Amino acid sequence: MVTLPKMNELGFFEIRLESIGGLGANLAGKMLAEAGVMGVGLNGVSFSSYGSEKKGSAVKAHIRFCDIDTNIRDTSPIERPHVVGVFHEALAKTINVVSGIYEDSIVLVNSTKAPEELKQNLKLIGGTIAVVDATGISLEEKNRVNMAMLGGLFRMCEFLDPEYMKGVIRKSLEKKYPQAVQPAIRTFERGYNEVKFQTFTLGEGESMPAFVRHDTPILGYETQPIGGVITNPGNSILKDLSISRAGMMPHFADDKCIHCAACDNVCPDFCFVWDEQPDKKGRPQMFLQGIDYQYCKGCLKCVQACPTEALSSNREVEGYADAHRVPHRFALAK
Repeated sequence: MVTLPKMNELGFFEIRLESIGGLGANLAGKMLAEAGVMGVGLNGVSFSSYGSEKKGSAVKAHIRFCDIDTNIRDTSPIERPHVVGVFHEALAKTINVVSGIYEDSIVLVNSTKAPEELKQNLKLIGGTIAVVDATGISLEEKNRVNMAMLGGLFRMCEFLDPEYMKGVIRKSLEKKYPQAVQPAIRTFERGYNEVKFQTFTLGEGESMPAFVRHDTPILGYETQPIGGVITNPGNSILKDLSISRAGMMPHFADDKCIHCAACDNVCPDFCFVWDEQPDKKGRPQMFLQGIDYQYCKGCLKCVQACPTEALSSNREVEGYADAHRVPHRFALAK
């Protein structure tokens, strides 16, 4: 019988996946649970929580394992995970992805950054950071981010059998998508083999932050605004959609642009910035100035619509969006 490496007071080993819609965290959670239950004989459960079911919206997947003699009667969201998988590192801008971790928890991050830099970005005090460039691997292998992240997660959970997982991948794809079997297995193997670890021990006198159940205060009769006034109504100005980008983004070449507005017609988030200027004959005309990357979620519809290749699809590089962002007049400065 497989022995779990650590358990909480209820006898569970718990994993939480932090992601956005479109990266496959929900499926990854289900496959992890199947590998534990069917592959090594544990009891396990997997479930997800998310808002609107669309690409780019926040998603959490929860996986709970215990030994075969323990019954799982708890399907509440996982608040104190032993392993966290962060499918998109920009989530840390708006979500406390490391909420509730223990001193010896492992945080797997899809990133190209060094663990020391991620420690600062995640505001991590102690624990182990594991890094894998799941986006880069998936683009090179022409597969999905979740396969590379699954490989990394299997490396975190040594009680799971990676060979069983390869069999699950093969079985689920070979009938309908036989051409996708080997790319998926290669992506999984690279995710497993290319993980880098670094453990950060607590300094003298330091301790992990106290666990807080809710990131935001519960509104009640003492804390809600007078009269129930909505002080921050829903709007697009305050939104930062950069967490929705899944590795690719449009680059704008001004010298190739004919200002036809084909890109603006297909953009779902009005990312393009225009300015009225006189043309060669002195007549007023709208000229494209660039892209406000605060609102760009990387759907790349503009690249497909552009008739002159003024817009191209490129791998997102750290700092590019901030350096080349052209803000709308109504946008808030970052």
